[in-house]
Amino acid sequence: MSDSNTTDFTNPSTFILLGIPGLEAAHIWISIPFCTMYSIAILGNFTILFIVKKEPSLHGPMYYLLCMLAVTDLVLSTATVPKMLSIFWFNSREIDFSACLTQLYFIHCFFMTESGIFVAMAFDRYMAICHPLRHSTILTNLVVAKIGFAVMLRGAIVVLPCLLLARQWPYCRTNIIPHMHCKHMAVVKLACTNTHVSSYCRLFVVFCVTGLDVIFIVMSYIQILRAIFSLPRKDAWLKTFGTCGSHLCAISVFYIPRLFSSLISRFGQNMPLHFHILSANVYLLVPPMLNPIIYGMKTKEIRGRILQLITQKGTRIFS
Repeated sequence: MSDSNTTDFTNPSTFILLGIPGLEAAHIWISIPFCTMYSIAILGNFTILFIVKKEPSLHGPMYYLLCMLAVTDLVLSTATVPKMLSIFWFNSREIDFSACLTQLYFIHCFFMTESGIFVAMAFDRYMAICHPLRHSTILTNLVVAKIGFAVMLRGAIVVLPCLLLARQWPYCRTNIIPHMHCKHMAVVKLACTNTHVSSYCRLFVVFCVTGLDVIFIVMSYIQILRAIFSLPRKDAWLKTFGTCGSHLCAISVFYIPRLFSSLISRFGQNMPLHFHILSANVYLLVPPMLNPIIYGMKTKEIRGRILQLITQKGTRIFS
């Protein structure tokens, strides 16, 4: 590596992503699960979009929200994985300064967007179970479109101050980032100025945005559970609660890896660096891969349509 990567400078033109330091010899092997997960995410989410578009009976609020989730997952994974694979396969470690900040922005913007979509889905389940007669009049397709625009706008605006702060800081330590993508805190550590404002900005996003989302989801499900347990028969409990199963699984897959990554980053100082790096990528890769599988398996209408498509394709191949 050239000396220019470690000399002092004020405005770097490029950053260097190291991938997984210490495991360079295994990059090719590590790329296999990453490529597999990305392929599943692309295929699964495009399948969800295709099925909802082609099936008129699925043109409703719940499935439009699911389409928003699929698009968000596609953007979230595509913003990171191709660059990771280029590091693994071609040792292409350089990333333009503006491209790095753009990647950082897309990661956090669409993470906030996905969190907001889960809140909207929780509200949809709340209305469907607790106020079924008002569900179709309140959650119209136009209202769902406005909700989608609002959560996207929220993500774009909330993350923007952190990006603008990172863009204006002087960088005079190094341009080497020991990660596979432009992680916000990794970039912040390279700045040669007081970055406390960035920490406050990050805490605001975590507690006042994501934290509120989690609170709203929990409140929705408290009301849903109260409505379910007020039903007279246990089979009605299971049937009603089963309609929320896919949503609860997707929420767990989304928030738990992010929480785990944050705890590792905060309290795992004694853990190997490669463990920190891998855990920081779990929440970017696992939800986009598992969400279409969860909804494909647990949503009867989507599962039936997928099986129908597979059957039709099989019939054409062997006929």
